Amino acid sequence: MDERFSRTVRVIGNEKMELIKNSSVIIFGLGGVGGAAAEALARAGVGTMGIVDKDVVDITNINRQIIATDNTVGMKKTDAAAERLMTINPDMVIHKYDLFYLPETACEIDLRKYDFIVDCIDNVTAKLELAVRAKDAGVPVISSMGTGNKLHPEMLKIADITKTSVCPLARVMRRELRKRGIDKLTVVYSEEEPVKTDSSVPGSMSFTPPVAGYLISSYVIRCIADIK
Repeated sequence: MDERFSRTVRVIGNEKMELIKNSSVIIFGLGGVGGAAAEALARAGVGTMGIVDKDVVDITNINRQIIATDNTVGMKKTDAAAERLMTINPDMVIHKYDLFYLPETACEIDLRKYDFIVDCIDNVTAKLELAVRAKDAGVPVISSMGTGNKLHPEMLKIADITKTSVCPLARVMRRELRKRGIDKLTVVYSEEEPVKTDSSVPGSMSFTPPVAGYLISSYVIRCIADIK
């Protein structure tokens, strides 16, 4: 086993480490939540990762997105993420998808190639499309709800979408998923009331989105390696 993962093996053992090494995870959205999830999964030793995003790194991303620095502003997010991830786990296989995931582009990605799907998209239409296609493909998925305008990461939780409260995005998702015949979806959400601002663009802090990403990565790893 690669020495870089020796501290992980001390906690979970070689057998579970092999399960992680042989796993494949695809992450949709490389922002504050998705970027942190991708990095945590790479540091956990995931062997194959798909990364999906069409955006480029903007200077306004620096306050919360782990891939955003002065050196990466202007880069495609998939390029910036892949470059960073390869410095962490150079043996990992990375598949880059430079696209906005929407109903008209969804067919470009074969979800069945992956063991787990991580949804960190901020577009409701895309999130619903991904949930439907994940169910059809039989691939487990965890979806991030809203982390904008939130100051208390300790109020983030993992739950089924039917058990959520307070989160406006989760409310919309519950309603729309029911229309599509989906009654279960594991999500990370916050029970914190969003801070009210005078802007239509959500505000953000350096700590809340990444914590959501770390919660997602912990859930994915525990599922893959059957860790109770």
